[in-house]
Amino acid sequence: MSQNTHSPLHADSLTQSPFALFHEWFEEAKTTEINDPDAMALASVDANGQPSVRVVLLKEWSEEGFVFYTNYESRKAGELLASGKAAFTMHWKSLRRQVRVVGSVEQVPAAQSDAYFASRHRGSRVGAWASQQSQPLATRQILADRVAEFDEKFADDVPRPDHWGGFLIRPVEIEFWADGAYRLHDRFRYTQDDQGAWQAARLYP
Repeated sequence: MSQNTHSPLHADSLTQSPFALFHEWFEEAKTTEINDPDAMALASVDANGQPSVRVVLLKEWSEEGFVFYTNYESRKAGELLASGKAAFTMHWKSLRRQVRVVGSVEQVPAAQSDAYFASRHRGSRVGAWASQQSQPLATRQILADRVAEFDEKFADDVPRPDHWGGFLIRPVEIEFWADGAYRLHDRFRYTQDDQGAWQAARLYP
C-alpha cells in the first residue's frame, strides 16, 4: 500500500491560486527532498512529432511562468524554438507528489540571462563556452582542451555567450498530484479561461 504521509489535496485547494499551491509544495520539497528539488523533466517535440525528454533545473518562477537555462543551440532548444510549446513534470519522491505543467515557451530577455549567468560558478560559465551541446564529441580530451582554451581566453571575466540563455514556460495548464492509499490519488488540474483566470477541477486518479 502506498500512502502520502504529508498534507493531501483538499477541496479548499480548488480556491487557491495554482502558484500559491506551487509555492507551498516547492518550499516543502526544498527541506525534504534529498537531491535536486528543482529538477524538472522537460518534454519537447521535433518536426516529425517525436517527443523527447530530459531533466533540467528550475531556476526562477513567478506567476508569469517557469524559467530554466540552457544552450540555445542544443537539441532541446531547437525543438522548443520551432514548436513554441513545452511541458514538464516535477516529482518529489520524499513527499509523494508531482506537478505537471503545459504551456508556451519563449526566450527570456538578454538582461535576465546575463544576471543569472553572472551568478554561476566560474567553471560553469567557462563550460557554457566550451560545450557545443548536443553535437558529436570524438574524445573527452577535446572537451578538456576547449575548457582550457576558454579559461585562458576569459582570464578576467567570463561573459555570457550569445548562444546561452533562459527559456520561460508560460503555463496554460498546471496539475497537482498527491499520492493516495490503494492508488486513490488526489489530482487537481488548473486551466485558464478566456479572460486568463485560473479554474480548478478535481480529476479521477
